[in-house]
Amino acid sequence: MIKKILPLLLALIGLGAGIGGGLMLRPEPQEVVEINPCGDVPAANAAHDPHAAPDEHGEDPAHAAFEYVKLNNQFVIPDLENGRVVSMVVLSLSLEASTGSRESIYAREPKLRDVFLQVMFDHANTGGFKGDFTDSVTMNALRHALLEAAQTTLGPEINDVLVIDIVRQDVG
Repeated sequence: MIKKILPLLLALIGLGAGIGGGLMLRPEPQEVVEINPCGDVPAANAAHDPHAAPDEHGEDPAHAAFEYVKLNNQFVIPDLENGRVVSMVVLSLSLEASTGSRESIYAREPKLRDVFLQVMFDHANTGGFKGDFTDSVTMNALRHALLEAAQTTLGPEINDVLVIDIVRQDVG
């Protein structure tokens, strides 16, 4: 019977010694110091400071006045060469708009889609969807033209046009 208890007793003693040694040799906790190089920002000025840190909900105060409105359907734009369709471009767009303007955007979405399609057709006709069509210069020109069209159609409540997806399928 002692032959059965002895291994169990030795295991318990070893376990206890290991835990005790670990506790004794544990390093002291180090103090964490947080340094803000900009100093403290008063709470009253934080809402008006574009460089203010995000609030406790993770929102940047400079962008808290905007909401994102995803347009319901994708845009399909043919890319023509000598009167023949050589590729199709599919885009999904969202708008960064003033908070509370979602309903007015959806109410005017047919007009907005028409204006956006015209901008994208013009972009395609000038070669914007040929070659390296995702180049930053090309994409910035398209975004700027879309933003200008959106602000003309809906007003200053539109802050930005975001290209969510863009795909080009060559027709073979």
